[in-house]
Amino acid sequence: MYRSMFPGDVFAEMDRLQREIQQAFDLGPSIRGLGRGGFPALNVGSTPHSVEMYAFVPGLDPSSIEVQLEHGVLTIAGERADDLSSAQQQATVQINERFAGRFKRVVSLPDDIDPESVSAHYRDGVLHVTVARREATQPRRISVH
Repeated sequence: MYRSMFPGDVFAEMDRLQREIQQAFDLGPSIRGLGRGGFPALNVGSTPHSVEMYAFVPGLDPSSIEVQLEHGVLTIAGERADDLSSAQQQATVQINERFAGRFKRVVSLPDDIDPESVSAHYRDGVLHVTVARREATQPRRISVH
């Protein structure tokens, strides 16, 4: 019924146009959900005692990841090599969603962090950075007499 109303394959053309718009504005769904925030994907949260950050960087050598804290700004930087070998580069790539190249993610931290108490651990492709809060700023219960 619809084909007789529209010449050619208008619906296929609309699908193609929608895909191009999504790619242009990076609005398409990805493995990380709607709209990418960059590489690596980050989860950042806090507890009363620390700020916790998880960076998802599978396949990287932990020694190649740079973690720096300066003036309340935490920076995670590094480089992921391109996985395509020279023989595979002759192939036509249909979809290439894996990030390759240099990356840098920067997160501003709250004022109450202790820059002397930072730890970073890498396990199973996840970098976990913990920044402790200063002891004086942690909440404490005051008893009422």
